Amino acid sequence: MLIGIPKEIKDNENRVSTTPSGVAEYVHHGHTVLVEQNAGGGSGFSDDEYASAGATIVDTHESVFAQAEMIVKVKEPIASEYGLLRKDQILYTYLHLAAEEKLTHALIDRGVAAIAYETVQLADRSLPLLAPMSEVAGRMSAHIGAYYLMKTKGGRGLLLGGVAGVPPAKVAVIGGGIVGTNAAQIALGMGAEVTVVDLNVNRLRYLDHVLHGRLTTLASNRGSIAASVRDADLVIGAVLIPGAKAPKLVTRSMVASMRPGSVLVDVAIDQGGSIETMKPTSHTDPVFVDEGVTHYGVTNMPGAVPRTSTIALSNVTLAYGLELADLGFVKAVSSDPALAKGVNVYRGVITYPSVAEAFGMDHTPLSDLL
Repeated sequence: MLIGIPKEIKDNENRVSTTPSGVAEYVHHGHTVLVEQNAGGGSGFSDDEYASAGATIVDTHESVFAQAEMIVKVKEPIASEYGLLRKDQILYTYLHLAAEEKLTHALIDRGVAAIAYETVQLADRSLPLLAPMSEVAGRMSAHIGAYYLMKTKGGRGLLLGGVAGVPPAKVAVIGGGIVGTNAAQIALGMGAEVTVVDLNVNRLRYLDHVLHGRLTTLASNRGSIAASVRDADLVIGAVLIPGAKAPKLVTRSMVASMRPGSVLVDVAIDQGGSIETMKPTSHTDPVFVDEGVTHYGVTNMPGAVPRTSTIALSNVTLAYGLELADLGFVKAVSSDPALAKGVNVYRGVITYPSVAEAFGMDHTPLSDLL
């Protein structure tokens, strides 16, 4: 198969979908890999490294899309890339379509076979291709929150861990999954007082067992969320429903109850966000203030630490990419139920129910199209 690895062009997206080692694996399996010039530069991988791994270096973004049978990306195509996609081309990347109606229609119109990393799901309901970026974003969220709590950044002027004789800042983590666990772990390590709110009491029991420090766990309901948000100096939104729009669990009135200079970081923003007052931002312009509270809504948080993120991502996406390349789309998704769940759009229709539901559209089961 002819595989294309374009340079990411979303704002300050310095990750690349595949490391030189990953390219070498594709080549070892007999595939041809086209890598756009300087695609790996932001992550510290040179064109020479890719060429040594067996890739062909291509001068332009357009030529990668024009030639490749499968495009392997990190983030969803932006508007300028829609026209580069073509019928029956495999697009293998993060998509987050429930928050991207225009992109969804573009993929339908272009007849693309679109596989979303974030909805590839194992039998135990885990999301193997989303997990490493959830780890990165969760860990980053505590650091980011601590940064924007500084007075020089518009915050309350608090040190997250306090010092002797001065109490630590309070952090509320809404959601106890991979993002929330990693956010809580780092915030606790920095000495903060942390509350984790989640619907799953067994998950809370687990977190209470494995996380140590100033930790409180609360069963999720409107009252517990409202109280946690009101008392917090930093709120981290960490809620995920696979493939679907994130529920708005933190309301505007809850945000208004926070102290001026407090901070909100919504890691779920690429799925629409779990905080009512949040809107997508970028690394160039990452924050805004609403109700006196600093809001951080960058949709590609791990792009700020691309070396770590690229290696972590390529570690998990490569095996499924090789399946697609070795077997072809139909055989790969027919033989691997986890990969089949990653298919969001195929043959001009939506195949993932939650995406269709987000826009009031119909979906067709993938099995009906194979």
